Amino acid sequence: MIKIRVDQLLAEHGRTFYWLAKETGISHTTLWRLKKGKALGINFETLEKMCQALKCQPGDVLAQANGKKNARKSAKNRTPGPRARKRQR
Repeated sequence: MIKIRVDQLLAEHGRTFYWLAKETGISHTTLWRLKKGKALGINFETLEKMCQALKCQPGDVLAQANGKKNARKSAKNRTPGPRARKRQR
């Protein structure tokens, strides 16, 4: 799993989350989703803006975590929803 190191970089630069949103033009919602690990991906333009504002390289923003995220279940382990159960009958 890839993590976005927004909090760590902001702390290193003595900047706030609000400052990054204003400086880059990236919406607060987008930055929040990246910070909380809720985003499914990151746009290269967004990554570039973050790197320019924080004067860093993409590898400084992205980090590979060892564990897997359990928020999403695989198709095999997912229980069928009400519609699927009706079709199975």
